[in-house]
Amino acid sequence: QVQLLESGGGSVQAGGSLRLSCAASTRYTYVSDCMGWFRQAPGKEREGVAVIRAGDSSTDYADSVKGRFSISQDTAKNTVYLQMNSLKPEDTAMYYCAAATQKCRRKLTLYLYDYNYWGQGTQVTVSS
Repeated sequence: QVQLLESGGGSVQAGGSLRLSCAASTRYTYVSDCMGWFRQAPGKEREGVAVIRAGDSSTDYADSVKGRFSISQDTAKNTVYLQMNSLKPEDTAMYYCAAATQKCRRKLTLYLYDYNYWGQGTQVTVSS
């Protein structure tokens, strides 16, 4: 198993930036194919935001964040990042880091149920 711990959330004004971090308890490259960021606002379903393949660092993003968010990884530190720029009030949500162990070998996925391990989340609030 891999334990994931998110950090870096907070409150910012619209147009501001935040950098989220996800620290894994193990070398996640040996246990997961992809690492992803998801978010969930109160009363709404959890949605995929960004994904990175551990082996080659290829990435994919939800249409709503393309051009504004950037996912990256530092495998030596067992850490995945989400740089969020030009934040909008609709970005307000609890953000979760997740690991996919089996369903991200040949195609990047932001499908919720492809991910096996989850962090407890970090809150991001964007004011208008």
